[in-house]
Amino acid sequence: MSARTKARKRALDILFQADVRGEELPVMLAVEAKRAASEPDRQASWLYARDIVDGVIDNRDAIDEQITTFAKDWSLQRMPAVDRALLRIGAWEILYNDDVPTAVAIDEAVELAKEFSTDDSGSFVHGVLARIARSS
Repeated sequence: MSARTKARKRALDILFQADVRGEELPVMLAVEAKRAASEPDRQASWLYARDIVDGVIDNRDAIDEQITTFAKDWSLQRMPAVDRALLRIGAWEILYNDDVPTAVAIDEAVELAKEFSTDDSGSFVHGVLARIARSS
């Protein structure tokens, strides 16, 4: 598993925990930073996970607007928390990270949805992110 795939899982964990616990993302990011400092073997994945979460924090309104626009008949609040977090990660990579090819961003989000969410989440995440990609 690549360092970026591990980083996406870490970012998913941070975004999901903040959402479910009702915590602010910067608070959860600080907790994870402290943990990462004590685990040097996970440093490579931590750096990109932090970039993702920082990017979501910095661009959350625009990202959520894109998700809401292209998630046909689904509000953010109605989505499973895992799907919401994965869509934010994928949308950030598509819209704000030129180092990640769009197809890779979509594929990684879909694979994580299949692993961690509902049976229908992979196709849902794919559809929303593909529409975001086509519009950008």
